[in-house]
Amino acid sequence: MSQPLTIYPAIDLKGGECVRLLHGRMDQATVYNKNPASQVAKFGDAGFSWVHIVDLDGAFTGKSENADAVQAILTETKLKTQLGGGIRDMAAVDHWLGLGMTRVILGTAAVNDADFVKTACRQFPDQIVVGIDARDGRVKTDGWDGDTGHTPQEIAKRYEDQGVAAIVFTDISRDGALAGVNAEATVGLAEAVAIPVIASGGVASIEDITHLAQASPSIEGVIVGRALYDGRIRPAAALAAGQRGKYGHSS
Repeated sequence: MSQPLTIYPAIDLKGGECVRLLHGRMDQATVYNKNPASQVAKFGDAGFSWVHIVDLDGAFTGKSENADAVQAILTETKLKTQLGGGIRDMAAVDHWLGLGMTRVILGTAAVNDADFVKTACRQFPDQIVVGIDARDGRVKTDGWDGDTGHTPQEIAKRYEDQGVAAIVFTDISRDGALAGVNAEATVGLAEAVAIPVIASGGVASIEDITHLAQASPSIEGVIVGRALYDGRIRPAAALAAGQRGKYGHSS
């Protein structure tokens, strides 16, 4: 049997609180927990092995803005962690990996500074994740404000054979909207490159997770946010849906 789809519960940080945005808009934030570390503890108790953390403020400013909250999470959890948002130079990569972060996510930097990303991959193999955020097939940067003119495949192909641990692919138009995951675009990217892809944006139901689990063995995981917080998806059901059985591409 193939490896199960990894379920990554999302911790989005804004002003030190755990929030979810609608369509990536900072003015459309819903606060779900004022203590992010306690939210991570709940995810650990529910059986998850990873947590996906994004410093939303940092994504806009280009530097860490929720460091205290992230450090509290690292201090209090034994879960594996990956962090994105405002990590734009080697000092930031060194800092967070040195503090015990399992992986860091480079998004805007992956578009604007390929040499930096490749250097980080050489220094920290299998600890660098490339974040690709797209709307209508075009990659966005700087907290989703900047239009790059590139397709997700163009950016992803820069990093084949560079030691990238995974690509987090987010469909911005569906993020936080419970509109259903963009499986077609995710599968298209996953099958275009030899890097594991983590789906993000719009997961609304167990069916979304099941579909991704069976759609392609190149889809390594899925990030689930609002649907977990709202109770539309129960943790145990999400973990069960990620199992790859006798259907689809599984073995």
